[in-house]
Amino acid sequence: MPLPLEGLCAIVTGAGRGLGRAEALELAGLGAAVVVNDYGQPGRDGSGAASAGPAEEVAREIRAAGGRALAHSGDIADFDRAGELVQLAVTEFGKLDILVNNAGILRDRMVFSMAEDEWDSVIRVHLKGHFNTTRFAAAHWRERSKAAGAAVYGRIVNTSSEAFLAGSAGQPNYAAAKGGIVGLTTSTALALAKYGVTANAICPRARTRMTEDVFAGFGRPEEGLDPLAPEHVAPLVGYLASPAAAGVNGQLLVVHGGMVAVVERPRVRARFDSKQDTFTYDELDALLTPHYADRPPGETFAAAEVLGLRRG
Repeated sequence: MPLPLEGLCAIVTGAGRGLGRAEALELAGLGAAVVVNDYGQPGRDGSGAASAGPAEEVAREIRAAGGRALAHSGDIADFDRAGELVQLAVTEFGKLDILVNNAGILRDRMVFSMAEDEWDSVIRVHLKGHFNTTRFAAAHWRERSKAAGAAVYGRIVNTSSEAFLAGSAGQPNYAAAKGGIVGLTTSTALALAKYGVTANAICPRARTRMTEDVFAGFGRPEEGLDPLAPEHVAPLVGYLASPAAAGVNGQLLVVHGGMVAVVERPRVRARFDSKQDTFTYDELDALLTPHYADRPPGETFAAAEVLGLRRG
């Protein structure tokens, strides 16, 4: 019986460690040839010298298990390097079928203390990095579809975060980037559907180098799989990359510890209509102030609480 991803080629960015590594191994285990991308910097803030080591190590692990894999250590936030990554997959494996965007860095700071470069670097790696690879993959699929005169096979899985869903006080750059990735995903899903391509986003919760501070108070179990292990996230990525998920497009899914939640698009919570040609200050005061009177100051979207994902 053939594997679900047999004959397909995947790119996974940021796949030298953590979530990306688990996702690359999952896709390979399902039969895909994998291009393992990782810039290889040791610091989770993007600091330190770049190294091909992490990507090469994961690629070797896949090959040792009988799979097909290549390593790529380019910076996907660089437009040209992202293009080279997509071209590498096409050249070596004949085509690209699956793109998993996972690469990212953290430079946490309260908004009133954040430096310009701390903002720019996180937006660059997360949001621009997702765009760069998506742009070249989308062009590849569009060209193939036009040449064939029919839809092709394409899957994009992007990585957002609960920091976008419910806010994260010390991560304005990260939360903004992750929100932007959801917008990029839904736009891409609409644009590429006619070519046979789907695009979805996940909000994973996992214990990795990126989240070591967040989950410092959550101990690992003495036995069994850690509920926060990246291996809980990888199967969803494998499913979204597969033919079985052809009807899943433009969706946002939260995943962790054996749980997957499908997030609805924002809905109108309340509506107020002016009794005049346009609102006046007094009328808005009379309508809106009572509406918010019993709500905690600074309350944001309740999605995280609804899903039972509140921290602590």
